[in-house]
Amino acid sequence: MRTNKNQEQLTRSFKSLLKEERFGSQGEIVTALQAQGFDSINQSKVSRMLSKFGAVRTRNAKQEMVYCLPAELGVPTAGSPLKNLVLDVDHNGAMIVVRTSPGAAQLIARLLDSIGKHDGILGTIAGDDTIFIAPSFTQDIEQTKSMVVELFNYNS
Repeated sequence: MRTNKNQEQLTRSFKSLLKEERFGSQGEIVTALQAQGFDSINQSKVSRMLSKFGAVRTRNAKQEMVYCLPAELGVPTAGSPLKNLVLDVDHNGAMIVVRTSPGAAQLIARLLDSIGKHDGILGTIAGDDTIFIAPSFTQDIEQTKSMVVELFNYNS
């Protein structure tokens, strides 16, 4: 029957399902994959795949919390879904704090880390929905904050 589908087919089906932006739980993803013939799939395998591919939970067009795959890491454009994950950007003179949708902080922090020291970001620390940015130079913190705001097209 269809139980011997290989890993490549599973990965393609998994990514295709997440692009639909309609699955709010890992159980729903398991059920959808099983319906496609991946009988041996379970919740822990789906959890590992979500982590491996950097999936995040965010709101879809219907404002439902769903799993989705991030866009390829690069500088987001105004139409990029990453900009919808940034909720607030502020600073206290020493650190910049970015608040994101739940589960999106590590993805956003990875992007910010790629910007680097010479553009104002010494490093980041990310939790689930909060990122602390250590600016390269605290005297330029307002400029660095403005760059982050502009990068995500966020209106502070």
